[in-house]
Amino acid sequence: MVGSAIVRALQQQDQTNIITRSHTELDLCDQAAVKAFFQAEKPDQVYLAAAKVGGIHANSTYPAEFIYQNLMVQANVIHQAFCAGVKKLLFLGSSCIYPKLAPQPMAESALLTGPLEPTNEPYAIAKITGIKLCESYNRQYGASHGVDYRSVMPTNLYGPGDNYHRENSHVIPALIRRFHEATVNKAPSVTIWGSGTPRREFLYVDDMAAASVFVMNLPQATYQQQTQAMLSHINVGFGSDITIAELAQAVSQAMGYQGSIDFDPSKPDGTPRKLMDSSRLQALGWQARVKLQQGLQLAYQDFLRQSA
Repeated sequence: MVGSAIVRALQQQDQTNIITRSHTELDLCDQAAVKAFFQAEKPDQVYLAAAKVGGIHANSTYPAEFIYQNLMVQANVIHQAFCAGVKKLLFLGSSCIYPKLAPQPMAESALLTGPLEPTNEPYAIAKITGIKLCESYNRQYGASHGVDYRSVMPTNLYGPGDNYHRENSHVIPALIRRFHEATVNKAPSVTIWGSGTPRREFLYVDDMAAASVFVMNLPQATYQQQTQAMLSHINVGFGSDITIAELAQAVSQAMGYQGSIDFDPSKPDGTPRKLMDSSRLQALGWQARVKLQQGLQLAYQDFLRQSA
């Protein structure tokens, strides 16, 4: 989802020499294959958007896969990019890096200040490692090799190319599938995991892609003015959040669902609130554009295309 959106954003800037690989074409967990790819292609810039991702159920069910695969992907790509002479790289992380009870909104300085949310701790640890990989290569090779590796931390993303799996998807695509099927089957009610009270922030994926290209192209001096050598990541958020109950209502409206919405508080809620402090990025001149209701309509159209 994110990689495709970044390609669209680059194409809008008339970038034509874009190198991509799907998972079937290149296994990023395979160190030798990644080395061969970078030595053959020698790219100028790298956007590292690849990751194993999923919602609460997937993170809770497959913790070993989430930490192993993400660690391997990041270590292989970042190191082999350096070995191939890549000067500029952008690593995409996640808001999951912040402590479960971090002060809201979550500023970049909240990193490593408290315990993580247990349901996605393996994924979060991997993403924190990705940030520290970038910072470590900058510290050791910035002056001598011109290395400039940056990190952006998006909030919850949705939009074209999302995963609409019944169990392993994130909240918006899961709700889109559930309400669509309920509408088709004329189900009288839909049950949502949890209490509905947690608050979440959502960003349309093409906004995230635009922010990624924006941050990648910032002059190095400007980027360094807004970051620190060992606190170098930048948050990318929409700027406001809603409850899961409000989100469910918004998705049901986008689907045209007429039934009732119930909640199952026996299921986990996850972190009580996750709102990003994106003031650092806004100070640099970037702002999200796609509002939630418009984004949900576009995401539903994508779901229908994928289901056709």
